[in-house]
Amino acid sequence: MEKRMLGSNLSVSAIGLGCMGMSEFYGSRNDRESLRVLERAVELGIDFFDTADMYGPHHNETLIGSFLARNKSRVRIATKFGIVRQPGEYKRSLDNSAGYARQACEASLRRLGVEKIDLYYVHRINTKQPIEETIDGLVRLINEGKIARIGLCEVSAETLRRAHAVHPITAVQTEYSLWARDTEREVLPTCRELGVGFVPYSPLGRGFLTGRFQDTSEFGDGDFRANLPRFAEAAIDANRRITDVIAEMAAQKSCSPAQLSLAWLLSKGPNIVPIPGTKQLRYLEENVAAAQITLSAKEQLQLETAIERLPVIGERYTSEGMKGVNA
Repeated sequence: MEKRMLGSNLSVSAIGLGCMGMSEFYGSRNDRESLRVLERAVELGIDFFDTADMYGPHHNETLIGSFLARNKSRVRIATKFGIVRQPGEYKRSLDNSAGYARQACEASLRRLGVEKIDLYYVHRINTKQPIEETIDGLVRLINEGKIARIGLCEVSAETLRRAHAVHPITAVQTEYSLWARDTEREVLPTCRELGVGFVPYSPLGRGFLTGRFQDTSEFGDGDFRANLPRFAEAAIDANRRITDVIAEMAAQKSCSPAQLSLAWLLSKGPNIVPIPGTKQLRYLEENVAAAQITLSAKEQLQLETAIERLPVIGERYTSEGMKGVNA
């Protein structure tokens, strides 16, 4: 698979793997199947896995750690700290303090079974804790060899600039897809200006842009999408028009809607590395094949223009999930 650069010194596969759903939020988990997906991802050329300490909580890092213990392939690991939540609860608080960063980092290292984390993100920003102090704490972890690089999630352009002034930021991770394009206004241009990589999560709109999950009855027990405003019954009826546009162009390109959505993201710049998440082999293989699809400038414009005419109904998260977003 093609390689792309995040920041100045992190070379990774053009498409990474989001691992959150292997642990929770999208229904039941199956560790055996998830380990097969991780193994197949490496076989297909993916060398960039994305996790966080709050996925599970903690289960996802432990799962990846068990994979790394038995697989000798060089995989770049990105994980995150800053969201504090209890098992079984969606409610969360945010802690970006240097002391908590150290505590969380050392716990992540143990669960992952690695000596150094390749990319360590601040998962959400607590605006009551100065970002400069957070970055100072992370720089100390770099100097001690515990992390290699610093990333930020869901930040404003102003916060990115302040953090980057303290220490170079390698990547910003934010939701970005054909139905979530707010980042194009300020954050993505700032990343390009500063030489910061950009990692879109939920690049398939949590499955919606693929043509699946077009009805609230499709969500099983433990699927948090059932509570998201964008997936509410009235919103789905309106948002379905977006998937119709994607499906129509995908048919013209002889690819799937998921592949078209990923190819569009890859076309938006060489510093962009989407991390579609899956816990099923068939969707992994479908997503990886998107790296072979190219969109012309005319096709990009046609797709974007058609979707821009359609309003997106509903927030991305509930009010609880919006804590620290664009902070």
